[in-house]
Amino acid sequence: MKIRQSSMIARSIDPHVRLNRRQFLGGALTAAASTSSLAAFPTLAAESTGPESKPVELKRKIKLGVIGNGGRGAWIAKLFQKHGGYEMYAVADYFQQVADKCGDELGVDKARRFSTLSGYRRLIESGIEAVVLETPPYFFPEHARAAVEAGLHVYMAKPVAVDVHGALEILAAGKKAAGMNRCFLVDYQLPTDPHNIEIAKQIRAGEIGKPAIITSRYFGGGWPDPPRTATEESRFQHLIWCNDIALGGSHHVNACIHTIDGVLWVLGQRPVSATGFSQIVRDNPHGDSHDVIAVSFAFADGLVWDHCGRHLNSLYPFESGALIHGSTGFAQVSYGGRVQLKGRESGYSGEVVNLYEAGAVRNIADFHRNVTEGRFENSIVPRAVDSTLTTILSREATMRRTRLTMDEVIQENRRLELDLKGLKT
Repeated sequence: MKIRQSSMIARSIDPHVRLNRRQFLGGALTAAASTSSLAAFPTLAAESTGPESKPVELKRKIKLGVIGNGGRGAWIAKLFQKHGGYEMYAVADYFQQVADKCGDELGVDKARRFSTLSGYRRLIESGIEAVVLETPPYFFPEHARAAVEAGLHVYMAKPVAVDVHGALEILAAGKKAAGMNRCFLVDYQLPTDPHNIEIAKQIRAGEIGKPAIITSRYFGGGWPDPPRTATEESRFQHLIWCNDIALGGSHHVNACIHTIDGVLWVLGQRPVSATGFSQIVRDNPHGDSHDVIAVSFAFADGLVWDHCGRHLNSLYPFESGALIHGSTGFAQVSYGGRVQLKGRESGYSGEVVNLYEAGAVRNIADFHRNVTEGRFENSIVPRAVDSTLTTILSREATMRRTRLTMDEVIQENRRLELDLKGLKT
């Protein structure tokens, strides 16, 4: 059976004083993370229920607040509303006009539409039970920590942070939420697809033998990168923040993470080192994010993984997926299009369709079930942290043009900061 390059392709999808953003977590958490975040939670193997699960029983509506009401934030808020198990209670965005537009579409009372840098706090105090985080990821650790401390359930986008320190904060927040009987879910779509789930199960069952080498890709378009202005405000909208490492993590951390997370999900482990190269190729750049990357990861068991990422024009079709070559067969997981597995005695194939929306819909349904049925294992959080750490590791290794180990990057515990002077507080 021959794999064609086109089989991995998914056609285009529409996708005051400085904030006290982080608390120092101390050496214990950093040391624990040097093994794997996956060890921090007991239920790594939990899977999404998938689209063929039982219909949702709407036992009650959950009072929901959405922080970040721009493109994806407003879009996913409508999916929550369409689900039927949520009361769209409050919205918050840095820009009042954005919060108002989203609030109008959702029917949110004008008194519960908040703005400026501190709007998230007023939303948290508004009487909601759960919060959706859809801001630039620089703000995720602060917002997630505040939400958990307030006793809220948390549904958040990826990546969970832009640096190691923030990722470890999310790990701590997810663990604290579990201890408080609160749900904490990170919205990855690839592991919710039933065909990807079946292939992952067969790989783990040994159908392709021992995984030996992985090749993966994320080929997508770039984002607007206009000239910088006097404050960071102009970078907050229209995905401009993807071009800024401190605000968005980088193109690689933001987008390639879909593929990176998919591989870690299949393997159940993260790499121990990375080496490679990256550069800025887009015309007239103003942000510091590199937009092309070629990186090689090594694992403790000898497994080798090569990943290539491209975030430029959209002339080449969108592609996100991985080929996993084992000792007795191969398998392919993907964000869209054909997926397949071929073993010595077995085979499987399927078509991943409309995953951008379908995956979010599944996650929204799972979040409702988790909250209303008391499922608080929060098993996605450690993998989401490991995926973020892996993209940060590869971002740093390729930009520094050196071999970098996961232990080294975690021990650095580097924190990225933004100049928030001049912004509305």
